[in-house]
Amino acid sequence: MSVLIKPIITEKMTADSELYNRYGFLVNPKANKLQIKEAVENTYGVSVTKVRTMNYGPTRRTRYTKTGIQHGKTDAYKKAIVDVQDGDVIDFYSNL
Repeated sequence: MSVLIKPIITEKMTADSELYNRYGFLVNPKANKLQIKEAVENTYGVSVTKVRTMNYGPTRRTRYTKTGIQHGKTDAYKKAIVDVQDGDVIDFYSNL
């Protein structure tokens, strides 16, 4: 099971990473906080002090088309906000 799916790179998360050493990741919905902590520490070589998680449910939509009513939904996902110890930095742009 791959725990980390991808990092969240937005204006808000970039500001948090610069000011508070917080980084955001999309993670596997079945992963718990200990697994997320171990995965971040092993992948990026930093020490994690705190992990906060948020579960997002699917967004349901109904569209009216020529062929009739179409029902759909997006995937559910889980977000993790990871606090890193002072002095440690995760550089997402180093391998571009």
